[in-house]
Amino acid sequence: MAPGEDEASAGERLDTVKARIARAAAKAGRGPGEVTLIAVSKTQGPEAIRPLIEAGQRGFGENRVQEATEKWPPLRAAFPAIRLHLVGRLQSNKAEEAVALFDAIHSVDRPSLVDALARAIEKSGRAPELFVQVNIGDEPQKGGCAIGALPDLLAGAEEAGLAIAGLMCLPPAETEPAPYFALLAKLARRHGVAGLSMGMSGDYESAVMIDATHVRVGTALFGARESGREGR
Repeated sequence: MAPGEDEASAGERLDTVKARIARAAAKAGRGPGEVTLIAVSKTQGPEAIRPLIEAGQRGFGENRVQEATEKWPPLRAAFPAIRLHLVGRLQSNKAEEAVALFDAIHSVDRPSLVDALARAIEKSGRAPELFVQVNIGDEPQKGGCAIGALPDLLAGAEEAGLAIAGLMCLPPAETEPAPYFALLAKLARRHGVAGLSMGMSGDYESAVMIDATHVRVGTALFGARESGREGR
């Protein structure tokens, strides 16, 4: 985040991020409308979220089903155009709740979750967009399917009747993310999926230049967290 951005209003921060997305997209020969901005609102209360909504932001991302269930129903009642994205890891026993609440789920990463989502979607008749999370840096502490397991997971999703909208990744921290973004884009092309959910506050411009369709931005929109750690 550039100096002074943390003190800017929600509308100013949103305009800055959108302008940077537009510039990065233009450099790559893309239009800004090809990129969906997800404001990652995990740990943020309604008092922080509402100004962004009022400034025009409509896509928001949450890490946990329970937190989203507690805070979003009143906001969505007031602003029906909101689209809610689950960007954190999903437990299989929360699949029904997630399908009922979210418009997109970015963390499909294992066969048991595929099965749970297929049952929940069939039961509810509601089908969120689904992204397969790939453990692009082969990091044991992170969720996501291994690159080598991706073909089987995509085949299992197809057999279960699930439409996969794209792939998602979180590159290793403290490394140059562009090679990981490029690898995810290559995997998406290889497997015939169009969506690429990649890029956060510190690297979303790089992700846009490597064909990201969804960027997940927290700190650059909400300001620095008290802990000082970067959010998605």
